[in-house]
Amino acid sequence: MTKPSVLFVCVHNAGRSQMAAGWLKALAGDRVSILSAGTQPKNEINPVAIEVMKEVGVDISSEQPKVLTEDSVKASDFVITMGCGDECPWFPGKQYRDWVLTDPAGQPIDVVRQVRDEIKQHIEALVAEIDSKNA
Repeated sequence: MTKPSVLFVCVHNAGRSQMAAGWLKALAGDRVSILSAGTQPKNEINPVAIEVMKEVGVDISSEQPKVLTEDSVKASDFVITMGCGDECPWFPGKQYRDWVLTDPAGQPIDVVRQVRDEIKQHIEALVAEIDSKNA
């Protein structure tokens, strides 16, 4: 079976989707291809998101926000949306998940830590699902 591809999408691609991509890389390694993008990407990743991920040993500081393209959606098996609403393109045959998470932009560090931990729980469930399908 080919390596599954997961695309994380949020509005700014500067917090939630970057943390999710970091967690997936940390927990699944090279078993999956990982993409992240935003419908209205910022110029840089939220520094508080970088800080809280470093606290748990996941470094996302070298990542850059990217704009969502139809090609990235087409290339993905799983499309995980996090608050981008109707701006996310929809293609048949993709497995979509919508994770309702607080936007960490402008939030105090304790809130961003909570978002980080919620994302980890979602990622653990996603990894288990992917592993069970590839078993």
